[in-house]
Amino acid sequence: MAATPAPPQAPPKPTWDPRRVEPPFPWLRPTIRIRLTLLYGGMFLIAGILLLSIIYLLAAQAINTGNEPLFKIVDATQLRVTSDNCPAIKSDNLTFSQFNEAISACIDDQRRVALDDLLSRSLLALLGLAVIAFAFGYAMAGRVLSPLGRITRTARAVAGSDLSRRIELDGPDDELKELADTFDEMLERLQRAFTAQQRFVGNASHELRTPLAINRTLLEVHLSDPNAPVELQQLGKTLLATNERSEQLVEGLLLLARSDNQIVERKPVDLAEVAEQAVDQVHAEAEAKGVVIRGEQKAAVVQGNGVLLERIALNLVQNAVRYNVPEGGWVEVTTEVQHGQAVLVVSNTGPVVPAYEIDNLFEPFRRLRTERTGSDKGVGLGLSIVRSVARAHGGHISAQPREGGGLVMRVTLPI
Repeated sequence: MAATPAPPQAPPKPTWDPRRVEPPFPWLRPTIRIRLTLLYGGMFLIAGILLLSIIYLLAAQAINTGNEPLFKIVDATQLRVTSDNCPAIKSDNLTFSQFNEAISACIDDQRRVALDDLLSRSLLALLGLAVIAFAFGYAMAGRVLSPLGRITRTARAVAGSDLSRRIELDGPDDELKELADTFDEMLERLQRAFTAQQRFVGNASHELRTPLAINRTLLEVHLSDPNAPVELQQLGKTLLATNERSEQLVEGLLLLARSDNQIVERKPVDLAEVAEQAVDQVHAEAEAKGVVIRGEQKAAVVQGNGVLLERIALNLVQNAVRYNVPEGGWVEVTTEVQHGQAVLVVSNTGPVVPAYEIDNLFEPFRRLRTERTGSDKGVGLGLSIVRSVARAHGGHISAQPREGGGLVMRVTLPI
């Protein structure tokens, strides 16, 4: 009697725990809140101490100035007094009431002068301390927040398809370092996933090349037989066209996987020469369709991969020729330098393109108002490859509908 198979075991639970280990004394951790509290609290305390010291010195100076006698008795029998600070007391033959009033007025005047002088000097001291405090606070805030700038620069580099960049932030174990470490871990996982995806696409494309090449060889050998029936020859031509389409799809997938990487080896490439080569390759197809190719190609040298940049121009010119009007169509190809950037513009006549369908054109296997299969104009990867290659070179591509039909494709690359 056969043994009963054991039930399938549940997959093991992941052992990776994304939670960080809590320190034994979390309140001793030098967090940003504690550092900023100590920094700005200490600055406020120091500024207050300096301001109180300045006011104390100014008040002591005012008191010392006010210690001088207000008057001097010259003749006690006739109540003759003199004063350097109170001109009203210098008069002779003052009565006691007049003398007391003059003394009160003099004291009030000296008190007012001392308070005004203390206030003006205190305001000047406060203004100077405010300037110093703002400058010191700005410098300290920039030092504390400098890791955020490093994180931002790394994020911008990653946005440009450079997943190999890492922050690797040094310093105290605070919130910013925790954020940077989490960001590095996320980038590491993204890079592994992205590399695995590219490796899969590349390996699959290479594996598909061999059977497609064998099929093409067998079909060509069969078509070369002059004694083959007409029906079989027609079937062979159809299969050969389908096989060629599959090969184009595989090549497009492989190129799309490669072009998503950042270009490492760069050489000077003139977009004018690239555009001219693309026009020469499509010239025969354009003549067969009655499409006129025109435009002026000015020198626009960029740093990049010449093969991939040629693919940009070739795909755009081919699409412009194939998606055109039946009669009287034209394609305009221009290259120039604008605002410090190299620009390749390919515009053409053609069917009216709604603005809401522009973004869909750059998605893989998407075509304008056609099915995903069954089109003889391509495999639906041309514009996706163009966008990937442009991004890998640090540029971008934009599309705009033309009035009357057609598109204006604009590729901008840094010089």
